[in-house]
Order: sequence, then C-alpha cells, then structure tokens
Amino acid sequence: MRLTIAGGGGFRVPLVYRALSAGPFAGLVRELVLYDVDPARLAAIEAVLASLGPPGSGPPGSGPQGSGPQIRAVSSLSEALDGADMVFAAIRPGGTAGRTADERIALDLGLLGQETTGAGGISYALRSIPPMLRLAEEMRSRCPGAWLLNFTNPAGMVTEAMVPVLGPRVIGICDSASGLVHRAARAAGVALPEGTLDGVGYYGLNHLGWLYRLGAGGRDALPALLANPAALSEFEEGRLFPPGLLASLGCLPNEYLFYYYDTVRAVAGMRAAGQTRGESIARQQAELYPRLAAAGAEAFALWEDARRSREEGYLAEARTSGERRDETDLAGGGYERVALAAMRALSGGGPADLILNTRNAVTSPGAAGPEAAPAGPEAGGAGSGAQVVPAVPGLPADAVVEVPCRVTPDGARPVPQDRPGPAQLELLRRVKDVERLVVEAATTGRREAALAAFARHPLVDSDDLAGKLLAGYEAAFPELGRLWHGGP
Repeated sequence: MRLTIAGGGGFRVPLVYRALSAGPFAGLVRELVLYDVDPARLAAIEAVLASLGPPGSGPPGSGPQGSGPQIRAVSSLSEALDGADMVFAAIRPGGTAGRTADERIALDLGLLGQETTGAGGISYALRSIPPMLRLAEEMRSRCPGAWLLNFTNPAGMVTEAMVPVLGPRVIGICDSASGLVHRAARAAGVALPEGTLDGVGYYGLNHLGWLYRLGAGGRDALPALLANPAALSEFEEGRLFPPGLLASLGCLPNEYLFYYYDTVRAVAGMRAAGQTRGESIARQQAELYPRLAAAGAEAFALWEDARRSREEGYLAEARTSGERRDETDLAGGGYERVALAAMRALSGGGPADLILNTRNAVTSPGAAGPEAAPAGPEAGGAGSGAQVVPAVPGLPADAVVEVPCRVTPDGARPVPQDRPGPAQLELLRRVKDVERLVVEAATTGRREAALAAFARHPLVDSDDLAGKLLAGYEAAFPELGRLWHGGP
C-alpha cells in the first residue's frame, strides 16, 4: 500500500512512521510519500526518520524489530497523489504564526484563545477548508479510489466540508474521544480490548462529546466510576471536572468541554501563562527544526525530547499548580494508532471499532420520522424504500458527528447512540449550526456567514465581539479578504 501524508513536514509524522515500523501495523505500508509546501520542514522530518535507521532495522525503543516503509519526499501535490491508496492530511495554513494569531486575537478581546474551540477554531477552519477542498478535488482526479483520513483541524468542520467532494471516502480522525474511553476503562477496571467498543456509548461533535456508557460484562460500569472519587482522580478527565458536575451530567465529558464548563478559569489560566500555547509551540519549532535537519543520528532523540515537552504543556491551563500529565498520556501512540487502525480496516485487515468523525447517517429499511431522509448514493447502495436516520438522534443525518463506528472496506458505519440529554443536545445543535455557517462561508465566500458563525458561537455570543473578531482575523490573514471577494 502507498500512503501519502499531506503535511509531511508536520511535527507528528515520526509517530506515524514509528507505528508503521514495528508492532501491529508493521508491513502495512510499502511506501510512505511525504508532501509538504515547506522544504525546510520536510527536510527536518526526513532527518528524524533517517535517524531511526533504514527500513527493516526498527526505530529506537520501538520493541520488536519491524519493517519500515520506504520514504519518498515530494513538493508536488500531483506527484504525491498519483498512485496513492490512502491519504492522511494534517496541514496548517499559516503555520504556527497563524495559530498564534488565532489564539491571541480572541484572548485580547477577553475571549477563549484556543486553536480548535471558539473563535480561534472558526478562524482556523476558514483558512483550512479552501486548501483541503483543493486537495479533495485533486484526489478525486488522481486517486479516486483512495481514502482520505483527515487530521486537519478543526477536524469535524473540515471533514464536513469535504463530504460533498469525496462522499464517505473522507473520515475525520481525532484521538481525544478514544483516549477518554480507554482512560476511563482503566480507572473503572474494565477490560476493553484494542479495536472493540462493545458496550461503549459516546456521542458528540469533534472536541465536544460525552462518554455516557462504559459496558463491562453486560453492565454499565460508568455510574460506579462517577461515584468513586478515588478512581476519578486516577485520570485526567476525572480530575478536570468537579464531582458535582459529573454527578449531575451522569457522564464523562471530553476534555475540551472544560472550555465550555469552566470558561472563566480557562481564560484566566491562559492569561496567567503569559503566552498562548501557539506562541510556545512557535518558539519551540523555530529553534527545533533547523537543529533537526543538522542533527544526524541524534535527530530522533532531539525530536522525542521536544515531543514530550510539547505533550506536557497540553491543556496546561486546566491543571492545578504542580499537577503533571499521566505518563501513559505522555508516551504517544494516540491519534496515529486510531488512523492506522482505520486504514488497516479499510484495506481489508479485519473490522475495527473506532470513534471517528463521519456522517451521522445509518441506513434503516423503511425508517420514518422527522429526522429520516431517503437513502442516496452515499448510503452504500441501499435498496428502494430505505431511509437514512441519524446515529445521534436530534442532529441532522447529513451532519458530521463524532461517534463509535464499525470500520470495514466499505467505510466507517456509525453505530446508533442514545439521544443526548436536553442541555447537551442544545449545545450540540448550536455548535453544529456554527460549524455549518463556517463551512458555508469558506465554500461560498459569504462574509455574512462567517460573521454569523462568530456571533452564534456560545463562547462569543455577541454581534459586537463577532465584528471585532472578524476584523482582527481579516487584518492578520489577507487570504480571508480574498475569500470574500472571490470564493475559495
């Protein structure tokens, strides 16, 4: 199999290569094609991969020796896509400087400054969607049978924007939901074999979801976990949210819901830090990448030190003084393993149960109701009379959601979930409305839709602030002005 990574100079690419070189994914990929528009970043990541040793030697510290794929770095998108069987996309238009502006402009207005949530996430999506649509169109032309596994943030919005081009062959990847499930299972003493989610209930959007059931031997272990302060203290989400909130919810929120449930504390923590996470990462990478390119055999060790440092700073504004992340969360092996498990299942390596971003559509013969819709070509050839109903009741069937899916060579089929509670569903609907306004703005060039998205978001909730935000982002990113005048 030939795997292409769009954004091949990205910081996390070595995690993908390492997972492909040893362990359960070794031998899955014959050739790894790295495509990036930044030659310096691409050269630095090539140096890290080269320091892991030639194919077949296995990377340092990876355990059993494996067979790494051949690596080819290219600067031409057409060359990168020709012959691709699978495409991973993890691009960041504007680079770390763009992330810094996404966060800082919001924070300077007293709002949450975060790259995927709230105002910063809207700005990031407005810049990410147009180039991702160009990638999707090029894929449809050059490798129409390939799957696109999208890491580009905000993953849910970007994935939804590409569905009209690629249909079910685009799937959004994020590890925060699966990480929550496995951390909660360990704390509850629940055996959850890799690749299965039997008895797990999770619904939401990317970076906005809840674990509401944790099955174990026919019983739900979640209520006992929520009532056990000692067990909750063993993992990040259990410490992150007050016990009273968890008891009232009856479920475990995704870590990103901290920004909604404790916004004041989040903003205060970001301001107290003196620099945004984007500013911290920008400084780190400006110094790191030139060193990686010249580090020779030491490149991997240098990169690994930087990776652990970066992981230690993740969601720092949510932790109390002196609190450190769990060692299992620092070790890596998150999002790339979700993606590679999906890739293996899509390519015929056996079904897998994974939490993914995909259309909220389950084909049901003869289903009816206000949320049902006639099955179309994307429903997988459903027969006459079949209806498409939402996997997450209360949200549109054609919306992209984040839910457990059964993955096979036919794609990612969402597993039906319970209806969210009233407060949760209200928040999901409001944020989904925002996401759709953002997709509309990015695909049609309608500035009014972007302005409405900022104003409608619950972390902004102000026409006045929406105007100031959009003006600030337009000043920072000239491509937004061009988008309003000419479309993507």
